[in-house]
Amino acid sequence: MHPEPIRYFDRYDRTTKTEKIFGEKWLRFAYENPVGRLAVWLFAKRRFFSWYYGRQMNREGSDIRIFKFIADYDVDVSEFAKSAFEFKTFNQFFHRALRPECRPIAQGTGVAVLPADGRHLVFPDVDRSEGFYVKGSKFTLGELLGDDALAARFAGGSMLISRLCPSDYHRFHFPVSGIPGEARLVRGSLYSVSPIALRRNIRYLVQNKRFVTLIEAPDFGTVAMVEVGATNVGSIVQGFVPGRAAVKGEEKGMFAFGGSCVVTLFRAGHMIFDDDLVGQSASFTETYARMGDQMGIGAR
Repeated sequence: MHPEPIRYFDRYDRTTKTEKIFGEKWLRFAYENPVGRLAVWLFAKRRFFSWYYGRQMNREGSDIRIFKFIADYDVDVSEFAKSAFEFKTFNQFFHRALRPECRPIAQGTGVAVLPADGRHLVFPDVDRSEGFYVKGSKFTLGELLGDDALAARFAGGSMLISRLCPSDYHRFHFPVSGIPGEARLVRGSLYSVSPIALRRNIRYLVQNKRFVTLIEAPDFGTVAMVEVGATNVGSIVQGFVPGRAAVKGEEKGMFAFGGSCVVTLFRAGHMIFDDDLVGQSASFTETYARMGDQMGIGAR
């Protein structure tokens, strides 16, 4: 029996594609096999596992992996801010900067943009959603935010889940203009956030280490950004200054090696997502789109 492929919708050419998953054989063993799931519980979800792997990606000599990775996953080197030959370690390549013109920011007052490259799901009303990734598979906002009182402020609100593959651009940006507060750490494990893992257990998103940042945005009210770590992503680097006004599309931070995820929350009645995102998400199909593209408009 062949494993079910992971498919997504490409916003640009309007076609459905099959995702090429980094480490797919290992992931399927780890999350679809009882013995593999035991190994995940014993080792892979632990911080030491990701710390050790991340250390290897920061070592001299790890750069030997770069060009094979570029070829295997068809990474567009023309977007890089500097030559691929200049990276001294694999992690330098992984959280590479891009030339600004490669990620234009959708303009317009009241327009929100996608915070990261990746595959996106939207939920116009979290409370009425039938599930995330799989019908009937959900988590509470209190679990995600690690704060029930804060979650109550977002009851009935809208949510965007942006899932980054290892081959994606791994810096994340502000989806709206506003004043960001401190990034609050919610401690947790480091399970994979690949679609193989999430379709098995969506609750990995609320069990993993994550940072929560509130943004006071004139056109959207209070917006929450949640950066979720994952296996081999022990490092989430915040690069913004709390309390200083941030502009829509401005870089907020970056992930070290591995797949990862950004969740964006809007309070009830404050966001109208674009129709294509809503339509695909209704059938639990992710939409591939890049940072800076429009996600929707404010409804205030």
